[in-house]
Amino acid sequence: MRSILTALITLVATPAASDFVLRQPVDCVLGETCYIQNYFDQDPDAGVFRDFRCGELSYDGHKGTDFALPTHADLDNRVAVLAAAAGIVKNTRDGVADGGFDQSVSGQECGNGVVIVHEDGWQTQYCHLRMGSVRVSPGDRVIAGAVLGEIGLSGATQFPHLHLSVRKDGKRIDPFAPQTSGDCSAPDSSLWEQPIPYVSGGLLSVGFSDDVPDYDDVRAGTAAHAVLPVDAGAIVLYGHAFGNRKGDVLRLEITGPEGGILSQDVALEKTQAQVFRASGRRLTKPNWPAGEYHGKVTMIRAGEAISQKTVVVSVE
Repeated sequence: MRSILTALITLVATPAASDFVLRQPVDCVLGETCYIQNYFDQDPDAGVFRDFRCGELSYDGHKGTDFALPTHADLDNRVAVLAAAAGIVKNTRDGVADGGFDQSVSGQECGNGVVIVHEDGWQTQYCHLRMGSVRVSPGDRVIAGAVLGEIGLSGATQFPHLHLSVRKDGKRIDPFAPQTSGDCSAPDSSLWEQPIPYVSGGLLSVGFSDDVPDYDDVRAGTAAHAVLPVDAGAIVLYGHAFGNRKGDVLRLEITGPEGGILSQDVALEKTQAQVFRASGRRLTKPNWPAGEYHGKVTMIRAGEAISQKTVVVSVE
């Protein structure tokens, strides 16, 4: 599979004029093996939320940045959580099960985590680490990039991710816009040592199945088939995306050994954090032609493709 993000990506500005800068806190490639699901909520009003570009990749009262894995199956890659800056470990917690909202997390919403104290009143906090993965202890001095643990599913979460919070003298700060003007434009500065693109939405995964898959299986990363039998009842292509907005379109296309068999645009009727759509063809002959079937899913916004993924299934 290959992901192409082609539009609605804005490079945030250079780091702020400050001695305190942050490195990416997850050992992954943004846009390929991880993505940002939620940014800091910049709107102070209850029941209203917006990210620093006035998009809707946040939720009410969210005061951090969520670096997420595309599916639950990606937890098997044991993605490392890294210290975003040098400092001294203040607090840690481990032993909270990776059960997400399926377990009682009262008082442990952060799950397994680490708090690091930095110079000049700065702190960073890392939440939802994998149970048993925390490698540091209170009092440890760590360098930027040191491994703290692994992304998990502990605490109050429904998807595997690292929640990073940044504080200055106790006040929570958006690392993408520490001095935001609130006018939706790209900020003049950020806390990131290397600029991190703002991506307003895109495809997380695509795959083939012999029927419309269950959404839980799609999110788990277990819905896709690498091989389908020639007498499969259907050939179905699905796409799983994040950050979709009302009016976006998912274009699903299937090409088989004898040419195109599906091209469908599916309009998305409302804004959602994540969405999944599927389309396909039922078997009308004794068998499908054997060979490779290619799927392509494109996310379209205002007439422009902003993300695309492809996949291949073997029918034999």
